[in-house]
Amino acid sequence: MLENNQLAPSFSSPNQLNEIVSSSDFLGKKNIVLYFYPKDDTPGCTIEANDFTRLAEKFGENDTIVIGVSKDSCESHVDFINKFGLKVELLADTTGELCESYGVWREREKNGVKSMAIFRSTFIINKQGVLVDVIYGVTPEGHAEEVLEKIKSL
Repeated sequence: MLENNQLAPSFSSPNQLNEIVSSSDFLGKKNIVLYFYPKDDTPGCTIEANDFTRLAEKFGENDTIVIGVSKDSCESHVDFINKFGLKVELLADTTGELCESYGVWREREKNGVKSMAIFRSTFIINKQGVLVDVIYGVTPEGHAEEVLEKIKSL
């Protein structure tokens, strides 16, 4: 598992428009809120995306970009964004490489069945590329507000 004060694993992945977004694009310019969620257009994921969207302007005022990551396709991300008017960047980690590098691809048990899934997690990366907050096991309700308060203190 990743920890606070270590360098964030670099990433380069296609967004909803199939344009490559890299962590290096933001070095020295913006903080990054990188949040991992299990699946587009599911209840908890929708709450989280809508809350980050509602606060997108506030994050922007604090030199911060919010980027969501799931294993869904670019097309699925476009549908999710359009359905809810989302204002966050969504990365399509279809290979799972980004999920693996951040330690969020884990075994879970649901209704007695074990399977692999994304463990809802958020990483705050400062402008220098350092993890300033690592949050595994996120609860969607109120999460965006908590993250914004942490960003304001950077």
